[in-house]
Amino acid sequence: MILDGKIVRDKILDEIKEKIKREDLKIKLAIILVGDNEASKIYIKNKEKYCDYVGIETIKYTFTNNTPESEVIELIKKLNNDISVTGIILQSPVPHQIDFDKVSNLIDSNKDVDGFTKDNIYNLYLGKETILPCTVKGIIKLLEAYNFSLEGKDIVIIGRGNIVGHPLSLALQNKNATVTVLHTYTKDLEKYTKEADILISAAGCAHLVKDYMVKNNSIVIDVGVSRIDGKIIGDVDFDKVKDKVFAITPNPGGIGPMTVAMIIDNLVELKERSKNG
Repeated sequence: MILDGKIVRDKILDEIKEKIKREDLKIKLAIILVGDNEASKIYIKNKEKYCDYVGIETIKYTFTNNTPESEVIELIKKLNNDISVTGIILQSPVPHQIDFDKVSNLIDSNKDVDGFTKDNIYNLYLGKETILPCTVKGIIKLLEAYNFSLEGKDIVIIGRGNIVGHPLSLALQNKNATVTVLHTYTKDLEKYTKEADILISAAGCAHLVKDYMVKNNSIVIDVGVSRIDGKIIGDVDFDKVKDKVFAITPNPGGIGPMTVAMIIDNLVELKERSKNG
């Protein structure tokens, strides 16, 4: 079975579009871009495209490469106090003079679309309801869309980064899964990956996961992205692994589309929280 993130994304976005129209929700996303990174521009266009599709307003603030950190901080404080703004994104990467972790953490946790402020991560750690990081939420939503239960499953994650691996391990434990996290110091990856009911690779190492490393009839989620000769390559050797497992995500076309959809989903969640707060 191929877990098609595009199909699930489109279904989620159509449901959100209908909800926004039905409830006449006024949602605005502020996007901050510092510098002229071409990949960032493409990502932002994608976000703007899907926001426009569902009826969410976007406003983009663009700064030059040499913009002082203080100017970005001043804007974030202004947007935090603007009641018309539902969510704020500081697009990464940023130029060297800006401390991304420091500046992004100044975003009000109630407007934190990416789910990375200390308050939201702390709530995740405590097992409380929180705004999940978009890729983490996308993985969970994709599995749920195909009616895969997480409760009691042995899940192995390759990668312990702050964007995917670490917060994902917490979120899955909160769903009552048993989680093992592997990393560059793990001596024998295969020993653990072959025991996984669900294997999730977020290492960013092209074709790291081979067919002999996975359990028969397991589920494999490929999050890692490598670019080789201009082509996107996932962590999983898809062609060799797909016939051994029960379900697998393509890459691209699996988790990437879900991540974008979760930006929209988080915005709606933030809007509902602001109404209830």
